[in-house]
Amino acid sequence: MISLKRNNKGELKEAIGLRKRKNSIYSTDQSEPFKISRSKFGDFLTCERCFYLDRVRGLEQPKTPGWALNLAVDFLLKKEFDYYREIQQPHPIMKENNLNLIPFQHHEIDNWRDSLRGGISYLDKTTNLIIYGGPDDIWYDRESEELIVVDYKAQSKKIVIEKQQYLNDPFHQGYKLQMDTYVHILRKMGFKTANKSYFLVCNAEKTYEAFNAKLIFETKLISYEAKTDWIDESIKDMKKILNSNELPNRNIHCENCAYLEQGGLIVN
Repeated sequence: MISLKRNNKGELKEAIGLRKRKNSIYSTDQSEPFKISRSKFGDFLTCERCFYLDRVRGLEQPKTPGWALNLAVDFLLKKEFDYYREIQQPHPIMKENNLNLIPFQHHEIDNWRDSLRGGISYLDKTTNLIIYGGPDDIWYDRESEELIVVDYKAQSKKIVIEKQQYLNDPFHQGYKLQMDTYVHILRKMGFKTANKSYFLVCNAEKTYEAFNAKLIFETKLISYEAKTDWIDESIKDMKKILNSNELPNRNIHCENCAYLEQGGLIVN
């Protein structure tokens, strides 16, 4: 997809391909903590070269339009769970799955779920990096008194939603890393947080004869045992990349790297 640069008013502006905000570009001589979002941490894990070009060299990737329907599902789910959060009662899907859970009530919950203006975060003192992100929801286990991280996922597939198929899907591996990171951050913030987390999968059915101005969703909870023992070392490795004077080797599987390389050869 070809993307045109626009300002906040939707007006066309010159695309220079470089970031202008200095706080989004890492410098080896800075003393202030540098913020790394959960998604940028995921970029590092996917392709060190693209991460380096972005955070150190300031190369700005083309923007992609937001997933409007997915965002609508997220927005309505948050309103729905907020109702049960207010009355401190389990949501029907919790009862359906025989879970002794309720939505977690906290004065910062709205801020935690807003990754653009807030989010959950902690300062990693070893690297002087602030790691942050915005989980879709947090539930509370009334039996173990642990927090449960929840991520909403909207999709539309013909296949039946099954746990092993969903978690083993190669396109869902990033979902698990995302969940691992949220659990890790909450623990660093001092919250007792369970390994068990949930994907609330909302699948839009395609079996109906007509649209009739509505989508019918099947919802299912997929449990996932988060793993966080790898994260501290990966953050240290990320800091080494940030401090490096050399461009990391390209990931032979990375389409962005291939596009940049071939584009440079063609243009030059």
